[in-house]
Amino acid sequence: MVMEYGLSERIGAIKLGSATGEPFVGMSYGHQRDYSEEIAGIVDEEVRNLIDNAHQEAYEILEVNRETLDKLVLELMERETLEKEEVAEIFADVKEWPARKPWTGSKDRKPSKQPPVVFEKSEKPQNG
Repeated sequence: MVMEYGLSERIGAIKLGSATGEPFVGMSYGHQRDYSEEIAGIVDEEVRNLIDNAHQEAYEILEVNRETLDKLVLELMERETLEKEEVAEIFADVKEWPARKPWTGSKDRKPSKQPPVVFEKSEKPQNG
């Protein structure tokens, strides 16, 4: 995500390394490094931050919804199997988590308000 697609504000929208992967067991797989130790350290920090933030967010979501999860556990311990509607009833109390801000690759660039293009079947471009 950070190296291949440049999804990091700190590094920016650049691809790091060149792919040398082979899809077969026993062949080398990974990236050839064509960047400095300093950049490698920044990549490691960015990846660590992404993982730490995702882990913390998951923990907080579980903690906020602990009562609902406990209800689910007790029902499953008692009955072993629940129907979709029964799970939905228990999960009706789940507290929604705020949406993350859209990432545009820049602190200054604002996300577009224009929705994506929607093609109707009759509007699809013809090949040829």
